[in-house]
Amino acid sequence: MTDVDPAPDTQESTGSPASGEPVFLVVGRLRRPHGVHGEMLMDVFTDFPERLAPGVRVFVGEDHQPISIRSSRRQMEALLVTFQGFTTPEAVGQFRNLLIYVRTDEIPSLGEGEYYHHELIGMQVVDEGGALLGFITEILESSAHDIFVVQTADKHEFLIPMTGTVVIKVDVKQREMQVRLLPGLLPEVDE
Repeated sequence: MTDVDPAPDTQESTGSPASGEPVFLVVGRLRRPHGVHGEMLMDVFTDFPERLAPGVRVFVGEDHQPISIRSSRRQMEALLVTFQGFTTPEAVGQFRNLLIYVRTDEIPSLGEGEYYHHELIGMQVVDEGGALLGFITEILESSAHDIFVVQTADKHEFLIPMTGTVVIKVDVKQREMQVRLLPGLLPEVDE
């Protein structure tokens, strides 16, 4: 395996911080105050809403203001959350329409063969012989399986389905996904 630098466009599009800076993931969006005790209605963007429990530190807004969750409870598809030190609708109103983040170095590890999307974005994709095909720039979710958008060095895109017949190996540490190319996966490119 050769050492390949990530595609510059891929790094820029993922908003990667400078080396050593913390990486944040969006887990929800605060919508509006609810009731008179400082609760806020929050849209949930994570598959693990149970992790947004009392005592958990989250970060609010683009400046990543640290704040601890005081309470959380389900409200249909959303959560109602309160934060330490904010007990009135007026106090939490400042957070209206802001995103809620967690730090990637504070999230639990997943089991074998499971990956967070942020671990796959920017990953190089190689064929069975180790030839570089491109880099993952986006992940599309479908009811059957995830689909990876892969961008080649000449800026063409193709799709890779996350199925056992196509994806042979994912190495998060090496930032590499090995795939088996089936007929029709690579685009026909005019030269």
